[in-house]
Amino acid sequence: MATTRIMPLHVGKGRTESRAISDIIDYVANPKKTDNGRLITGYACDSRTADAEFLLAKRQYITATGRVRGTDDVIAYHVRQSFRPGEITPEEANRLGVGFAKRFTKGNHAFVVCTHIDKSHIHNHIIWSSVSLEYDRKFRNFWGSTKAIRRLSDTICIENGLSIVENPNPHGKSYNKWLGDQAKPSHRELLRVTIDNALSQSPANFEELLKLLKESGCEVSKRGKSYRLKLPGWEKAARMDSLGEGYGLDDLQAVLSGKKAHTPRKKVVAQAGPPKVNLLVDIQAKLQAGKGAGYARWAKVFNLKQMAQTMNYLSEHNLLEYAILEEKAAAATAHHNELSAQIKVAEKRMAEIAVLRTHIVNYAKTREVYVAYRKAGYSKKFREEHEEEILLHQAAKNAFDEMGVKKLPKVKELQTEYAKLLEEKKKTYAEYRRSREEMRELLTAKANVDRVLKMEVEQGVEKDQSIIMG
Repeated sequence: MATTRIMPLHVGKGRTESRAISDIIDYVANPKKTDNGRLITGYACDSRTADAEFLLAKRQYITATGRVRGTDDVIAYHVRQSFRPGEITPEEANRLGVGFAKRFTKGNHAFVVCTHIDKSHIHNHIIWSSVSLEYDRKFRNFWGSTKAIRRLSDTICIENGLSIVENPNPHGKSYNKWLGDQAKPSHRELLRVTIDNALSQSPANFEELLKLLKESGCEVSKRGKSYRLKLPGWEKAARMDSLGEGYGLDDLQAVLSGKKAHTPRKKVVAQAGPPKVNLLVDIQAKLQAGKGAGYARWAKVFNLKQMAQTMNYLSEHNLLEYAILEEKAAAATAHHNELSAQIKVAEKRMAEIAVLRTHIVNYAKTREVYVAYRKAGYSKKFREEHEEEILLHQAAKNAFDEMGVKKLPKVKELQTEYAKLLEEKKKTYAEYRRSREEMRELLTAKANVDRVLKMEVEQGVEKDQSIIMG
């Protein structure tokens, strides 16, 4: 997963506060990008009125604290969150976006998560109000926030079995990010190798080590007590103390004085997991689509390896009879679908609770203003002065009518129900992910067996035809 930096949303030139926030909300909530709004989730706000709610929160913050800023004031913050193509469903992406926003804001700020599916890669747009839910403080962007966002995002990815960018490029997508061991070595890795080579020549002291480094093309400079090294072709120098254990100034001086031995640092390579069973390639179909002889040779080898892995999988799981394999695959699919349905029911009710709670709170906060508006004879001037409050109150009343709510439940009861559903969903989701993996493995193995059986039948028919024609 990759995430961008935090983007503060200011009042732009020629735009009012209302226009500034509504423009970005309208863009991220575009029905064409969010499956007609299905992939939009609001927290402590209704996505349909989030712009008005954010502005009302800011107004209440000013009333409560008396703090007023100029045109550089931040109304909200915006983060984009992208996922590797084909690795996640839109629903899962939206769920992870909500989890990310809750953890990053500690649940203290209202936010909207809109999942876009109009590109090859699924991505989230997350916008949260700069004002806290208690209206007593504002979110302050901090030094290193981009790194903090990426770290939390990576943590969530790892927790959910998704890949991450190992060495992200802050200015864009890195070509090497998925290459693993084949990726181009970093500047620091090359510097460590250069130091290893210099030490192998047994320099008498640190000055001689530096001389050997310079002779090898390494640029050496000193700033204060810190030595900096740079190889040809690299723009920035790296501090010697940043090269890791065994390559700092104290470490190298200890090695040169004979107090410790130097052990060249080797790149840590993650151990690969057991090979997974993949679907066999339909070679004939690929050849007809224009693939060449080279592809055919590769595909034959690939299919042989995959059938070997398939047979190992069937043997390990005692699925050597086709009827048993078919039964297990059907049972795993049914179990997975059942868990999926349970999660969707819980998510639907949780979404209803979140929306209902938001409207109840908004209704209570704006009731006095709306009563005053009614007593003023629905004055246009009064409406212009209190437009956000009136819109929120009307939206709440409309929502209650749509939901068929006659008597408003207590917010505390809704929060208790929400917490219970969330806990049940977490337990179910752990089993859901395990069942999904099991189902995929069984269906893939069955599809491979079906393909081999089909190929045997086709070959038998061709053989019979050749005998008849002969």
